[in-house]
Amino acid sequence: WCFENFIQFRSMNRARDIRDQLVKLMDRVEIEIVSSPDDSIGIRKAVTAGYFYNTARLSKTGDYKTIKHNQTVAIHPQSTLFNLQPPPRWLIYFELVLTKKEYMRQVIEIESQWLLEVAPHYYKEQEIEDVTAKKMPKGSGRAAPRD
Repeated sequence: WCFENFIQFRSMNRARDIRDQLVKLMDRVEIEIVSSPDDSIGIRKAVTAGYFYNTARLSKTGDYKTIKHNQTVAIHPQSTLFNLQPPPRWLIYFELVLTKKEYMRQVIEIESQWLLEVAPHYYKEQEIEDVTAKKMPKGSGRAAPRD
């Protein structure tokens, strides 16, 4: 099955081992295991809690900038979020890859308020200022030309 679906067998074993560890941990602390495939907020908040320092925000120029170091980064072209319209305003990334540009790999969209929830010791409210009320870069968002 793994070979037919282009999945590494060792990666699947590792995922199963991690799942088994989580099930045992949840049993030990008496938390009910509930599946909710239509609600990704809990998972995205958990990823935000683990990778809050790898955050990038969409700037007025249409580029992404990391929050703490103001470094210009881009979504990796192989990402499913690469051509998403309108582009996500806030992203968490797993790693940066330097080729011709600095690319974010393994990205997930987040809400800016989550950063203050999970890492108030790291982020100040001024850094996480809500940009939803401000204008998006020209040619993106709702005003983007449609095909």
